[in-house]
Amino acid sequence: MNQRKSRAQGGLLTKRDLESMSNFRYQLRKFLRYSEEITHAAGITPLQYQLLLHVQGIPGKSWATVGEIAERLQAAPNGTAALVNRCEAAGLVLRKPGEADRRLVEVHLTPKGERCLLELASLHFAEYRAFGWLASSVEAQG
Repeated sequence: MNQRKSRAQGGLLTKRDLESMSNFRYQLRKFLRYSEEITHAAGITPLQYQLLLHVQGIPGKSWATVGEIAERLQAAPNGTAALVNRCEAAGLVLRKPGEADRRLVEVHLTPKGERCLLELASLHFAEYRAFGWLASSVEAQG
């Protein structure tokens, strides 16, 4: 049995483990607060920014379905559809029928949505790097 599994089952967390977990949550919360501040300053909500990011972040394509976005947000599909509606009303995204399957609805960024995403993503990326996040995974891919 590995150490991670035995700790999880046996409650054998050390003070150092708890400090590490606390630090992770602290750093994560600092990042999320920063994200909240810059997205609101740009005139959108953090969830709208995340939706824009996930539309462009699906590997191999420049659009996403509501189901894919819901999975990425870890949200219910009906709530995600309402978020897409709000983004569409704000001129950030538009829905298009799928080319291969007309029953499929694709969510695409508008030029306004793309500008907003790129501006905010560059600020987020700088913050990721400041925290030491992503650097190795992004540089390993590129």
